[in-house]
Amino acid sequence: MAGFSTAVTGLKASTTMLDVAGNNIANSSTTGFKASRTEFGDIYATAVVGAGSSNTPGSGVTVTDIAQDFSAGTIEFTNNNLDLAINGSGFFQLDDGQGSVTYTRAGSFELDKEGNIVSKTGKFLQGYGLDSDGNRLPIDNMRVTEKESPPKATESIELSFNIDSREDPSELLVPYDKDEPASLTYTTTVRSFDSLGNEHTIKYNFVEQRPQKEVHTFNLNDGGTVLTEFELSGLEDAAGDPRPIDTTADFSVGDGGLSPDGWQRIDRDTLELIQKQDERIFDVEYNSVSDEVRVILKSEFTEYGDVVTNLEYAQTTDDSPAVSWVSSSKQQYYEVGDGLDAGTTANLVIGGVEVQISAGSADMSSSAVGEAIVDRRSAILDANPDVENISYDEATNSIVVTFKPEAGDDGSLVIEQSSSIAGDFALVGAAGTVDPYSTVGGDDSYQGVYRTYAYLNNDELLNIGKDRDPGEASGQEVGPVLINFDPSNGLLTSVNGEEVAPGAPAPKLTIVGADPADPDTEITLDLDGSTQFASASIVKSQLQDGYTKGDLIGVTFAPTGEMVASYSNGENQSLGVVAVATFENQDGLQPNGDTEWAATLTSGDAILNPPGTGLNGTLRSAALEASNVDLSEELVKLIEGQRNYQANSKTLETMNTITQTILQI
Repeated sequence: MAGFSTAVTGLKASTTMLDVAGNNIANSSTTGFKASRTEFGDIYATAVVGAGSSNTPGSGVTVTDIAQDFSAGTIEFTNNNLDLAINGSGFFQLDDGQGSVTYTRAGSFELDKEGNIVSKTGKFLQGYGLDSDGNRLPIDNMRVTEKESPPKATESIELSFNIDSREDPSELLVPYDKDEPASLTYTTTVRSFDSLGNEHTIKYNFVEQRPQKEVHTFNLNDGGTVLTEFELSGLEDAAGDPRPIDTTADFSVGDGGLSPDGWQRIDRDTLELIQKQDERIFDVEYNSVSDEVRVILKSEFTEYGDVVTNLEYAQTTDDSPAVSWVSSSKQQYYEVGDGLDAGTTANLVIGGVEVQISAGSADMSSSAVGEAIVDRRSAILDANPDVENISYDEATNSIVVTFKPEAGDDGSLVIEQSSSIAGDFALVGAAGTVDPYSTVGGDDSYQGVYRTYAYLNNDELLNIGKDRDPGEASGQEVGPVLINFDPSNGLLTSVNGEEVAPGAPAPKLTIVGADPADPDTEITLDLDGSTQFASASIVKSQLQDGYTKGDLIGVTFAPTGEMVASYSNGENQSLGVVAVATFENQDGLQPNGDTEWAATLTSGDAILNPPGTGLNGTLRSAALEASNVDLSEELVKLIEGQRNYQANSKTLETMNTITQTILQI
């Protein structure tokens, strides 16, 4: 009787179903475990002849497959960065070091004593190494090879700041002294590191150029020897030949005018030659009485190097100049005559303001005339905003009109006499416009210009790219450089003589000598984004790329699989990329125990790629994938399996009763 065999197959199938459900329940808390289900098929005996009869009762049931459910389990977070979970499809690849490769979703990893990342069974996690350029290397064991981060010398500093445009440079103490805060406009400090990892500081002092021109005065009379020729800043003529300055020929009243204090100006053609050699020079003057030459620098270049001369024509002459400062303001000198005779009236129009001076019954002295004009100063200044002051200079018997420094050389004031005056004139000149007998040129090049100094550890002045003074050997030297802002909008316009193109980053400076351990180290200083606005002076951002030695403090993983080592010096380093394996038919994987699977011919070979590429899931660090077992469903399967087992047992019992009945006949 076939019923016995049929019942036995049912018992076996039910037992397998209970075994599978029990295994699922037992592994409901196993990390990365995938539930299985029992799949059944019926059994029918067939024959070549007469096959297919609809009256065939069947021979029972068989277990056709124990299929695995590879759906993702819940991701649970942990406190261990080496716990990994794949959020999506894919498997971790493991290598036991003996040639056996398996795959798992259980990401409970740890570091062994050699720095390898291993599973709880001691198998090596596989991934891509990285070369020094960040390129991926062939698949190998993932390992933490860099237990410490070597020091790196600072090679780049980014510094962006705002300097308050409301600061008054005329209030700065002179000359500049790095240890005197009142002599500088703004200061800030950035830390740096040398090639051995020692920490240093680089202090930056910013000194706004003030409305003053620097004067270098050379005394050409020493011990009775008078020097009539000297060489200034390597001066050359139009042909490029050496061109000494001749004090008897290059200075005259007619060429540049006689200044109020007796200085003769150099002729304008010679001045142009000088300025081609040294753009810093504003003017050159000579005093035949004191036998002195003074070189006046533009206000942009105050305290910005020396004036180089070659006094080889008279060895006894001291070539060290005396340094002083004069105002950058333009000045006009109008000579007052000998005064006014009694009963005489002078009618003047000064800058649009009528000024009437009457001598009365007695003669009026020239100083009294001058003071009478100064008495109308307030009205004249109100009508002429570029004028800073009007004064009377008794030493030169002159009315001095001083313009504001920011007016540069464009300041002007018109003085007119309405008619000629009988006797002495109030101002030298006939009726009509009165011309000044001497004019000192104004210079507004100081506006928005800052000298920038850099000091190592607030002590050693560094070379940040200052060109040597004209007339010296070419190259760079220790000293300040100039940075310029547009006074109309506060934006950076030039750095060390290089213009900032619209929309382009600012030119960079190179700092030399800031690494005591390696003098060849150069630091690039980027001041891009710095401004001169009417707000508090602040550092807007600063960044430097150096660091000291660091020890490994942890390893983390990015969603794209990068293994990043963190060090005590704050640096991070990518050491590799975890590989994720996928299969054409993951249902064909063979369970290997320890929540691992092996590839088979049915599954196909593993396809390895970094996480997050293609169909691969992303990586989650400090997380584990829980089992995907549904306990409620498994308990229902237990009930079903028990019911099926009891029913098949009943079949056996029934078949046994029938057999006994037959035997009793």
